[in-house]
Amino acid sequence: MKVTFFATLRQIVGGRTAEFDLPENATVGQLLDEMIRVYPALRPELLDEHGELYPHVHYFINGRDVPYLGEGMDTPLQQDDIVTVFPAVGGGAAR
Repeated sequence: MKVTFFATLRQIVGGRTAEFDLPENATVGQLLDEMIRVYPALRPELLDEHGELYPHVHYFINGRDVPYLGEGMDTPLQQDDIVTVFPAVGGGAAR
Protein backbone atom coordinates (compact mmCIF):
# COMPACT_ATOMS: atom_id res chain seq x y z
CA MET A 1 0.00 0.00 0.00
CA LYS A 2 1.42 3.37 -1.00
CA VAL A 3 1.12 6.23 1.49
CA THR A 4 1.86 9.88 0.74
CA PHE A 5 3.28 11.96 3.57
CA PHE A 6 3.31 15.74 3.90
CA ALA A 7 5.35 18.42 5.65
CA THR A 8 7.69 17.26 8.43
CA LEU A 9 6.63 13.60 8.07
CA ARG A 10 8.52 13.44 4.77
CA GLN A 11 11.79 13.93 6.64
CA ILE A 12 11.00 10.94 8.84
CA VAL A 13 10.14 8.55 5.99
CA GLY A 14 12.86 9.91 3.70
CA GLY A 15 10.60 11.06 0.90
CA ARG A 16 7.13 11.93 -0.28
CA THR A 17 5.80 8.37 -0.42
CA ALA A 18 6.46 5.03 1.20
CA GLU A 19 5.20 1.53 0.40
CA PHE A 20 3.93 -0.84 3.08
CA ASP A 21 3.24 -4.56 2.78
CA LEU A 22 -0.12 -5.49 4.24
CA PRO A 23 -2.25 -8.61 4.12
CA GLU A 24 -5.40 -8.52 2.03
CA ASN A 25 -8.33 -6.88 3.88
CA ALA A 26 -5.98 -5.06 6.26
CA THR A 27 -7.57 -2.20 8.16
CA VAL A 28 -6.71 1.47 8.48
CA GLY A 29 -5.43 0.73 12.00
CA GLN A 30 -3.20 -2.08 10.78
CA LEU A 31 -1.69 0.25 8.19
CA LEU A 32 -0.98 2.83 10.90
CA ASP A 33 0.66 0.12 13.04
CA GLU A 34 2.84 -0.92 10.09
CA MET A 35 3.84 2.68 9.34
CA ILE A 36 5.00 3.08 12.95
CA ARG A 37 6.75 -0.30 12.97
CA VAL A 38 8.77 0.63 9.87
CA TYR A 39 9.30 4.27 10.92
CA PRO A 40 9.22 4.39 14.75
CA ALA A 41 9.89 8.15 14.72
CA LEU A 42 6.34 8.60 13.35
CA ARG A 43 4.83 7.46 16.66
CA PRO A 44 5.29 10.70 18.64
CA GLU A 45 4.22 12.72 15.59
CA LEU A 46 0.97 10.80 15.06
CA LEU A 47 -0.10 9.24 18.37
CA ASP A 48 -0.71 10.59 21.86
CA GLU A 49 0.46 8.89 25.07
CA HIS A 50 -2.58 6.55 24.93
CA GLY A 51 -1.79 5.38 21.40
CA GLU A 52 -4.64 7.40 19.87
CA LEU A 53 -4.28 9.44 16.71
CA TYR A 54 -3.84 13.10 17.61
CA PRO A 55 -6.90 15.14 16.58
CA HIS A 56 -4.64 17.58 14.72
CA VAL A 57 -3.20 14.80 12.53
CA HIS A 58 -5.13 14.15 9.35
CA TYR A 59 -4.98 10.57 8.10
CA PHE A 60 -7.02 10.42 4.90
CA ILE A 61 -8.31 7.40 3.01
CA ASN A 62 -9.58 8.41 -0.42
CA GLY A 63 -9.92 12.00 0.76
CA ARG A 64 -11.89 11.19 3.93
CA ASP A 65 -10.38 11.80 7.35
CA VAL A 66 -10.27 8.52 9.30
CA PRO A 67 -12.43 9.72 12.24
CA TYR A 68 -15.25 10.29 9.72
CA LEU A 69 -15.06 6.85 8.11
CA GLY A 70 -17.95 4.58 9.09
CA GLU A 71 -15.69 2.06 10.81
CA GLY A 72 -12.86 4.42 11.80
CA MET A 73 -9.61 2.53 12.34
CA ASP A 74 -11.39 -0.77 11.63
CA THR A 75 -12.23 0.30 8.07
CA PRO A 76 -10.89 -2.29 5.61
CA LEU A 77 -8.48 -1.04 2.95
CA GLN A 78 -8.37 -1.84 -0.74
CA GLN A 79 -5.06 -1.97 -2.63
CA ASP A 80 -6.07 0.98 -4.82
CA ASP A 81 -7.04 3.26 -1.91
CA ILE A 82 -5.31 6.63 -1.79
CA VAL A 83 -3.75 7.20 1.62
CA THR A 84 -2.33 10.54 2.75
CA VAL A 85 -1.04 11.70 6.13
CA PHE A 86 -0.75 15.35 7.20
CA PRO A 87 0.80 16.46 10.50
CA ALA A 88 -0.39 19.57 12.27
CA VAL A 89 0.63 22.57 10.25
CA GLY A 90 1.01 25.95 11.83
CA GLY A 91 2.58 29.13 10.80
CA GLY A 92 2.41 32.82 10.53
CA ALA A 93 2.68 35.38 13.22
CA ALA A 94 -0.08 36.92 15.26
CA ARG A 95 -0.57 40.59 14.45
